[in-house]
Amino acid sequence: MEIFGKNGTSGQLVQQPIGYREKIKINLLATEKFKCRVSTVLNKNVKQYGKQFLYDHLEDTSWSSSEGLPQWINIEFDEPQTVGGFSFQFQGGFAAKEAKVELYPSKDSSPYEEPFYAEDINAVQMFKLKHAQFNVERVKFIINSSTDFFGRIIVYKLELFK
Repeated sequence: MEIFGKNGTSGQLVQQPIGYREKIKINLLATEKFKCRVSTVLNKNVKQYGKQFLYDHLEDTSWSSSEGLPQWINIEFDEPQTVGGFSFQFQGGFAAKEAKVELYPSKDSSPYEEPFYAEDINAVQMFKLKHAQFNVERVKFIINSSTDFFGRIIVYKLELFK
């Protein structure tokens, strides 16, 4: 299998073997079974703003939280997974400002924690963990501050990568 990337100087697409400069990222939320919980849903309207819209791959749906901080997203896998990174697509003006990810190898163990700082933009933002975590059963994102004055968060897309 081969991938294509742009040549840095000419901008032309060039054929590159896998692993050369980029790796194919497998979205665990598209391939693995899991349960998701969130801190709040705007106006408790789960049909329009619920957690299911975090990972439905539709551009016009989103999870929207109620006011207040912290907000959190909890993903619990049916089988342990390796997690190497994640991505978020926030709505500008409603993005996480100061946040952290916690990865739990089991329910009773201490988590591996790493802070992340998202930009207040609409684009997909990729975050690579400093150290990939193995045998992860649960991932929790905790958002301690928001770019919204009232602490609301809007997420169009969440992905977890091997």
